[in-house]
Amino acid sequence: MLPLVALSVLGLVVLALAADHLVLGSGRLAERLGLQPVVVGVVVIGFGTSAPELVVTATASLRGRTDLALAGLVGSNIVNLTLILGVCGLAAALAVRSSVLRREAPLSVAAVTLFAIAALSGLGFGAGAVLVVALAGALVLLLRFARQAPGDPVAAETADYLETSVRPRLVAEVPRTLLGLAGTLLGAQLLVANASELAIQAGLSPDLVGFTLVALGTSLPELVTSLQAQRRGDSDLVVGNLLGSNLINSLAGGAVIAFAGTAPPALAPAVIAAMAGVSGLTWALLARGKRLSRRESALLLGVYVALLPLVT
Repeated sequence: MLPLVALSVLGLVVLALAADHLVLGSGRLAERLGLQPVVVGVVVIGFGTSAPELVVTATASLRGRTDLALAGLVGSNIVNLTLILGVCGLAAALAVRSSVLRREAPLSVAAVTLFAIAALSGLGFGAGAVLVVALAGALVLLLRFARQAPGDPVAAETADYLETSVRPRLVAEVPRTLLGLAGTLLGAQLLVANASELAIQAGLSPDLVGFTLVALGTSLPELVTSLQAQRRGDSDLVVGNLLGSNLINSLAGGAVIAFAGTAPPALAPAVIAAMAGVSGLTWALLARGKRLSRRESALLLGVYVALLPLVT
């Protein structure tokens, strides 16, 4: 059992390091190719930090472990808005000045809610098609929002995070992005294969393994990105990244399970409902005063702990 634990941890480490380079490389390439910084911040970085979830979800689904895939995806959405946002908010109060709460937040909450409804219905082919259409519509709206807000604070914060005061060089960023993608694929394979076997040998529920080990591991890129942004005082990028990641996890990840899965995934309805509830709660806390206090951050951390008994 010890080798399985070691290989699972190795998969997590490879996944986190590779995804970090994938986010930086793809973000810098996107700016080098002329995409607006707001688009890079909300869409490109959102997809980059969601890459581990999407790869792990596809890998688990193709292996017939749709239970592990769904638990990991639902767990990741909850981790993003409880543990990661809570840790960042405890480090320093989060103040949101951009249009994220007015534009991106409702889209993210709607995406998570739609995913929850699809998961409760069994994530069949029809649900997958609906999620794909919703993802396309959400991306169109995000691009439109970006064009309408060229002076949004997320733009400056994205440039600050990517450190693109000097024009990125293709000769450096293309290999970084490709190696990051390859490492993400390798880390996902190590994590899924060994975590699944570990659950079987230890007699653990796939739901518990997915909700904890897999969800925490695939959310490491969001944690790294958020802490780096928060250290620079880029609160808008922190919130936008986490909301964008949940939107992509829900619509793209849910569609992957629906199309690649070999069996209907099962997860306690209470856990799925809690995911939608956490999304709405976080939006309400942030929208109330356009900031997240340390007390509210501690509340979010407490919510994650309180949800653990639902999957044990």
